[in-house]
Amino acid sequence: MSTTPTSSAFTPSGSTHMAIAEVDRIVVRGKDLCRDLIGQQSFTAYFLFLLTGETPSANLVRVADATMVSLAEHGLVPSVQAARMTLAAAPESVQGAVAAGLLGCGPVILGASETAGQLLIAMLEQSAQQGKSLEDVAKDRLQALRAAKQPLPGFGHPVHKLGDPRATKLIELAEQWGVAGEHVRALQALASQIESVYGRPFPMNVSAAIPAVLLDAGYPAGALKGIPLLARTASLVAHILEEQTRPIGFKLASAAEQAMTYDGPPVAR
Repeated sequence: MSTTPTSSAFTPSGSTHMAIAEVDRIVVRGKDLCRDLIGQQSFTAYFLFLLTGETPSANLVRVADATMVSLAEHGLVPSVQAARMTLAAAPESVQGAVAAGLLGCGPVILGASETAGQLLIAMLEQSAQQGKSLEDVAKDRLQALRAAKQPLPGFGHPVHKLGDPRATKLIELAEQWGVAGEHVRALQALASQIESVYGRPFPMNVSAAIPAVLLDAGYPAGALKGIPLLARTASLVAHILEEQTRPIGFKLASAAEQAMTYDGPPVAR
């Protein structure tokens, strides 16, 4: 482990609330890691504690758990294929394979939870400021998105065309646990106006349900993307372990080549 060299010319600036490693202990957000945290908190609870500096409520822990379980694994999605092909090409680089799987997280894959959450927050702010019902605000937002030809985050799915069972389950659990609140209501208002604006239904997917239930449980909005990243990391590690004994990385690459045809300029022979 490297340490920062000491120098009379070095003057540290800034501060952190996170942690400090001392000779005989590690302090994390005001708690002794070995005395107060190891063996006393689940990893999910510890993750939430790291985010907020406060002991999370039981509801927040189980909502965060449920969202990460819902999102961790979904078959050979692009992030998994990227990770497995990377490991096939560089078998020694487990960290590179995990990174490859996470680098594509954006508004289409995995990152839609963040953009959907921002939409729900904006809807609630607009409703409060303008005194409009959530349904009217939802219609305004949907019409603006459609006019701008922008995607609707958290709705539609290439596989779950009749509705995402994960989204249904998360909303059901939030209601069962007494967590569902204004963000779930905003999401339901949004869903109720889609067909009238677009002329056809777009079923809700898990990326819309995740921020709704998390925000209602008290999860910090600025860390919404962290949930899918953390969840998918667990799945990537599992896929990488399987890739070591049941390799398909090169098969995935070969399948991609076979699926494509060359339509560029011909080469003279």
